[in-house]
Amino acid sequence: MLLKKNNRPVEVVLPNGTRLNRSNLPEQGTKRWVVRHKMTVVNAVLYELITFREACEAYELSEEELLSWLKMAKQHGAEALKATALMKYRQP
Repeated sequence: MLLKKNNRPVEVVLPNGTRLNRSNLPEQGTKRWVVRHKMTVVNAVLYELITFREACEAYELSEEELLSWLKMAKQHGAEALKATALMKYRQP
């Protein structure tokens, strides 16, 4: 793993062997969030390609929203990030 000056990796390798780098991230200011884009941001944060704060700022996400994505992805996988599945996986 190569590191930039700020000790952030240039690229990370996910457990499934997929390589993730900044060019794979959705465009800043993305408004339409499909599961693939959500999981890319979640993985970028989890594997320290970008910080939680960077993700919130770049994508204009609230801390609560990004935290919910992280929690749902960890507990239930990408399927839980589908807009149509939110009610199924959310805790009361």
